Amino acid sequence: MPPLSGPARILREIRYHESSRQGLGLVLLAVYSLLSRPQIELFYAGSAIALAGMLVRLYASGFIFKNQKLATGGPYSLVRHPLYTGNLLLMIGFTISSAQWWAVLASAVFWWLYYPTAIDYEDRKLHKLFGEEWEKWSKTVPAVIPRRLIPKGEGSWSFMTSLKQNAEPAVVVFVLFWLWYIGRPFF
Repeated sequence: MPPLSGPARILREIRYHESSRQGLGLVLLAVYSLLSRPQIELFYAGSAIALAGMLVRLYASGFIFKNQKLATGGPYSLVRHPLYTGNLLLMIGFTISSAQWWAVLASAVFWWLYYPTAIDYEDRKLHKLFGEEWEKWSKTVPAVIPRRLIPKGEGSWSFMTSLKQNAEPAVVVFVLFWLWYIGRPFF
């Protein structure tokens, strides 16, 4: 990448910082929940989407061996970045569940600020690590939005991989807690 200085450099560094993206995403879900004005129809519709996102993340996190082996089976046969697909679904779900107009704007800005850059970075990194194998795979597999819904390929899901690589069970508990928080008037 070309060298940058000043505000452009700071913005690029923020956009590429994985922990900032993940942490801010989780903070946004909590903020949407704390400031929600739930409406029963929106809560249930948004919760269904958020739960789908949580399950996509859980499924994807059990297949990945970061920077060691190119994951191409299971969820990685549907999209190159299924964890991001899960994040998108989580963001949409919580945005709808919160029933707050400003959450739509906040989610759109958050996605635009972080994810095109993250996808580009991950694709370049994987291409560098796995070369021709990545090129062949990436030509037929979209980045985030699947063209089909039935996974194929080798590999199997592992709870231990999900736990050790991504601490995904903690994300599951986090999501379930905040969905409960938003929906408690309806239970």
